[in-house]
Amino acid sequence: MADDTSQQFEIDLPPELIGGNYADFANVWHTPTVFVMDFLTLAQPPREQVDAETGQRHTVVPARVVSRIRIPPDQVFELAKALTQQLEFWERETGRRNPQEPPLGD
Repeated sequence: MADDTSQQFEIDLPPELIGGNYADFANVWHTPTVFVMDFLTLAQPPREQVDAETGQRHTVVPARVVSRIRIPPDQVFELAKALTQQLEFWERETGRRNPQEPPLGD
């Protein structure tokens, strides 16, 4: 017999979190038991730098982690589905698609 019960979450958002944190980009990494998402904001404008040993030029992007979220691997699938669904809604509402160029250039 199938279980017809459903879950209803009661979500409490503390007042100090209502404003959220702005992030320019995110970095995602994992261990065998957890996925970690670091959300970052630019701390200073990007700057060109030359490696003293190789002479190669590269862009340094000073950034600060504004939030680190750790989730179990099973939840990554649910998060991916939710992000895809919300992105589709956003595209329909705004008529926009993802940017063609990376936000920091290449």
